[in-house]
Amino acid sequence: MPNSPCASGVSIPEVRMLPRGAVGGILVCAMKRLVHIHNEESPTHAADEKEQVLFSKLANLPSLIVALSGGADSAYLAWAAHHVLGERALSVTALSASYSAYDREQLEKFLQVAGVRHEFIETHELENPAYRANASDRCYYCKDELFSALDQIAANRRFAAIAYGVNADDSSDFRPGHRAAHEHHILTPLLEAQLRKSEIRFLSRRAGLPSWDRPASACLSSRLPYGTEVTAERLSLVERGEAALRELGFRQFRVRLHDDLARIELAPGQLPRALTPEMAAAIANALKAAGFTYVALDLEGYRQGSLNETLAKSQGT
Repeated sequence: MPNSPCASGVSIPEVRMLPRGAVGGILVCAMKRLVHIHNEESPTHAADEKEQVLFSKLANLPSLIVALSGGADSAYLAWAAHHVLGERALSVTALSASYSAYDREQLEKFLQVAGVRHEFIETHELENPAYRANASDRCYYCKDELFSALDQIAANRRFAAIAYGVNADDSSDFRPGHRAAHEHHILTPLLEAQLRKSEIRFLSRRAGLPSWDRPASACLSSRLPYGTEVTAERLSLVERGEAALRELGFRQFRVRLHDDLARIELAPGQLPRALTPEMAAAIANALKAAGFTYVALDLEGYRQGSLNETLAKSQGT
């Protein structure tokens, strides 16, 4: 409609010279344009576009192994690979002392719903003195062990590539495991599609995956401060402590091990409940029953990678 206000290209000063009805038409047209722009740039639209980019990248692969821990990111990637590649995609989960029974339980729920082709393997990072030493690059040795095992599977069974679930938000934290991924030529489809954690959760929920709202869940070794040797006994103690908190109804937390003291980090919204006298006593009793001598509640609450704060201090930042 060349004579309509929408097509006229009228400037703001010219609006003052137009009849009232024409001005109203221009305003209605402008509002429609704003709504159209908003819809194009909505989070849903952006996530949809990124998902199509992900599907396209996966479709270009002859076959793929996905390193599946069971967290929201790797679970969504495993589902996407299965959706695109079918039986040409294999998801693999590594079992070791640092992988909790609870994580396996949650993974099993995902597998029942998603129906992906899947296998368990065992990894032996605790046999590596460099891993047990628990320096700031501990994650490198864990991922190196994992990717070496997956490399062997890929070579023996002729899989074209291996991928893992790093996303566009993960560059903000200290992650030595990325170096191992680079050395082993591991693909990062979620990162390449620029998918953020919130978008992965949205897409996972839409796909009906039970992993969509899983709290971040790093391995049990991440609960030990750098320099504290990683042992099966310490990992088991942390696992029992976190199971006790889960029994008390807490959902997002970490039990950090400091010698015989449990430093508990809870999501900020759960702190008021924990600070009531009755719940404080219940937490102390449950953690002591799990094997801790002392129990402390961190007033700063849960934050991802809190043990990396010691690295920043040692570097003077």
